[in-house]
Order: sequence, then C-alpha cells, then structure tokens
Amino acid sequence: MVENLWKSGTAAAFALCLAAPSIAQDPALPTSPMLAGTRLDVVATGEVNAVPDIATIGAGVVTQSPTAAAAMSENAQRTAATIAAIRKAGVGDRDIQTTTVNLSPQYRYADNQPPVIVGYQASSRVSVRFRDVKKAGPILDALVAAGANQIDGPTLSIDKPDPLLDQAREKAVAAARARAALYARAAGLQVKRIIAISEGSFETPIVRPMPMMAMARAEKSADTMIEAGEQKLSISLSVTFELM
Repeated sequence: MVENLWKSGTAAAFALCLAAPSIAQDPALPTSPMLAGTRLDVVATGEVNAVPDIATIGAGVVTQSPTAAAAMSENAQRTAATIAAIRKAGVGDRDIQTTTVNLSPQYRYADNQPPVIVGYQASSRVSVRFRDVKKAGPILDALVAAGANQIDGPTLSIDKPDPLLDQAREKAVAAARARAALYARAAGLQVKRIIAISEGSFETPIVRPMPMMAMARAEKSADTMIEAGEQKLSISLSVTFELM
C-alpha cells in the first residue's frame, strides 16, 4: 500500500512538473522587458499652435413685471425674437441651446417687517456656437437689437483638435528621444531602445469669456469685433529608455 501511495504521489508531482512550463510560457500572461542596461525616465512635452475656429457666446434676456405670468410672457417673446435673429444670421439649430430658464420673486425689505413681494423677474439664456468666428461680433449686435440684454463670451475653441494633438504627440516623442540622447552622451552611453511610453496629460485650452456688462437694446449696430488669435495645444509624455 505504501508503494502504491508513493507511486501515485510521484505521478502527481511529475504531472505538475509537466504543466508548469506551459503556464510559464502562456503568451496571455503579462511579461516585463528585461533591463540589462541603465534605465532613464524622461518627461517631454509637444506643442502645436492653431487658430480657434469655434466661438461660443451666451445670450440672455431678463424681464421684470408685477406678476409672474407677465414677466414670463414678456421674457418668452423677447427670447423668441432673439433666437429668430440667431437663425436669421445663419446659425443652425444644432448650435443653439437653451441653458437656463428662471423665475424669481422680487422683494421689498423694511425694518422689523417681513419681506413683501413687489414683482417677479424672469430670465432665460441660450448658448450660441459660431462656426465662423468672424461672424460672431455682428451677430452679437443683432442679438442685442432683437432683445437680448445680457451677453457674455466669447469662449474660443478648436472644433477638431485630434489631428493637432497627434502632431503634438509626435513632437513630444521626438523631444524625449533628443533628451535621452543628450543624457546618454553625457554619461558615455548610447540609447538602446524605448521600454515604455505613457501619456500623462493633454491640454486643449479654451479661452474663457470675460464678464461683460448687461447690454441694453441698441438702435444701431455697435460694430463688435471678435479676434480669434492663436491657441496652444500640448501633450505631455513619460518615456522610459534603456541606455547601454
């Protein structure tokens, strides 16, 4: 019986030894590259400049009236006129979005007395996206003429940043290679290969709008101008090299 147990144990151990190499060589399991030389970690940034081609502007209408219904009614009429002016200027429906509609009571305060409602204020707001930045200024003037009395913006951005970010990635890799070569020369070594690349962060800056004063209805155009300027898109990479 002892002999049988020994034989079965030997068979199990032999089977395990046969299975072990297949597990170690399983290509599905992650493997880390063997590092024979010196490891060098480099952080590099690639940048690309581009002209913004999208302008987003917020347009609002604020109305006040003794009753809530009257405040909302007047606000709806003036907002409809504002949106009609936007559409007339050639802005598509996909680029017009209502962002807020609000109604709030207005109070009168007196010493030692509870506040009294004296009227209501209604407000509505739309976000307008212009795909021709140069047209943003004249449309702003049209919005004010149509009834908008609050304007803010523009927010300038790039509609399709991905191709530009790819250019920045290429520049970041080139910068990392150049820096690694510099370190290698200084240390009397050579760059053998790249071990790993990690994309740390990317930046597609948006020019934030500066607050603007409420604008009253104008009888003639204010000739508002919007200048696009340039924006910088950047990519940051962490690259690990092996030096020999």
